Amino acid sequence: MKIYYPIPSNKISEYVQGIFVIENNWVTSPFLLPLFANGSPTLLFQTTKAQIKNSSNYLTLFGQTISPQTLIIKDNFILIAYFLKPYSLLPLFGISAQELTDNPIDFNLFSKNLYLQEQVLNASTISEILYLIDSFLFSLIKNNKSDGRVIKYATEKISNNPGKEILRKVQNDLSVTERTFQRLFEKNIGISPKLFRKISQFSKAFQQLNSKNFQNLSDIAFGNDYADQSHYNRVFKEFTNLTPTEYLGLTMPS
Repeated sequence: MKIYYPIPSNKISEYVQGIFVIENNWVTSPFLLPLFANGSPTLLFQTTKAQIKNSSNYLTLFGQTISPQTLIIKDNFILIAYFLKPYSLLPLFGISAQELTDNPIDFNLFSKNLYLQEQVLNASTISEILYLIDSFLFSLIKNNKSDGRVIKYATEKISNNPGKEILRKVQNDLSVTERTFQRLFEKNIGISPKLFRKISQFSKAFQQLNSKNFQNLSDIAFGNDYADQSHYNRVFKEFTNLTPTEYLGLTMPS
């Protein structure tokens, strides 16, 4: 199995946070990919149909993931995930962010571009697939007329520093009421500011856990503004159905 992290091109980087590619040409039993909260809507493509919940398709659009889910693929595949910036769903796809919260949908059910799936399935290389998806997203970006500076500012500030005081600070920076702040996030992100902060905090701690950049779990808890390790454990289990120790047991050799 090969894993790549292509850097998003400049023309799409305003709306694309990162790209993830898996190439697996030796699937002898169902491949299971856990999907955890990370704050990023995602456009996901596989060369083989994948099952998520009760649906099975090639091209899927995710909103905010809160409850952990599992992607199942039963044959050799290439998987490409475009992790979008939190505010991308409404301006690019014209779809309410709330509709997709914990509710991934078949891309073909709403997209006006009915040829994208056919094009990427017929592509002969990973580079060609990336070019086609890049071009599609760039066409959406060019046609976007909305002014998203307020929600961009809010999500970037919270994502970069998801401490306990950040929500009050950002709300004050924007000079809006708490109710307006709440509506701004529900419309554009699909969840409340409080939950987005919680996911951002979890995501930063999760990245540190995966990087193995810690001596013990309490370093991660205190370094990411959790009250204590028990608090961190509870939040981790809420978003993954595992404790950090259980997760490390799955990802690290015994």
